[in-house]
Amino acid sequence: LIWAKVFNVSHGGEGGYTMNMIVCVKQVIDPETPSASFKIDPDAKRALASKDKPMVISPFDENAVEAALKVKDANGGKVTILSMGGETAKDVIKHSLAMGGDEGYQMTDAAFDDSDSYATAANLAEAIKKIGEYDIVLCGRQEADWDAGQVGTGVAEILGIPSVTAIKKIEIQDGKAIVERVLADGYETIEVSLPLLVTVSNEIGEPRYATLKGIMAAAKKQVTNWSSADVTPAQARSQMLKIYIPVHEGECTFIEGDTPEEAGANLAAKLREAKLI
Repeated sequence: LIWAKVFNVSHGGEGGYTMNMIVCVKQVIDPETPSASFKIDPDAKRALASKDKPMVISPFDENAVEAALKVKDANGGKVTILSMGGETAKDVIKHSLAMGGDEGYQMTDAAFDDSDSYATAANLAEAIKKIGEYDIVLCGRQEADWDAGQVGTGVAEILGIPSVTAIKKIEIQDGKAIVERVLADGYETIEVSLPLLVTVSNEIGEPRYATLKGIMAAAKKQVTNWSSADVTPAQARSQMLKIYIPVHEGECTFIEGDTPEEAGANLAAKLREAKLI
């Protein structure tokens, strides 16, 4: 009885299973933004998007969408896209739907702003529970803006399901997932019962381009919007004290000398004075 839900998947595809998958995606400042265009708001403690570069889906989250679609291609099923962010987060949901996702949910409310990794994970977990049944939850291995890599495993912990991080491949066999996980010196293969959460690395392969047909289909799909009235916001457990762009300063001192030997001796004296030698 405890594991009844683990195998609550219907046969589909060729000897496979029809899967319910939820992919968590995030909108971020384009990682390709030139450093000269990068700006921050020190009072609001946040980075500002460049006016000439729209925000984009976090690249690792796009990898997670691709991983879900590969499972769907092999086994059939449904891919649900979930995002928490401002109004423009709908753009990354629509992008994911154009790639091949089936439905989208957006969490937009001022109460969700300034969430830390814990609050983000808790809010996403509550939304996933509200969506309903799922077999696999997929996230990017880390965010392209903060690079914390904590949200995915946090969601799994709150949902009480197993998680495998930084995967490069996932297949479904006999109601279980066979995943390949990236290591520093190779990879390892793991068999995991469903439901589970995986965080996906770029080794999964290049994300597919959205076709014109996919873009037109996504434009017709309605994205369900949830506010704090639908999902109770979690309280952040950490506080950002300061955000700033590092200032790199350098000072150049010319070492003089009438001869190379004298210049060398003067340089050595300067280095000793600075306690560098």
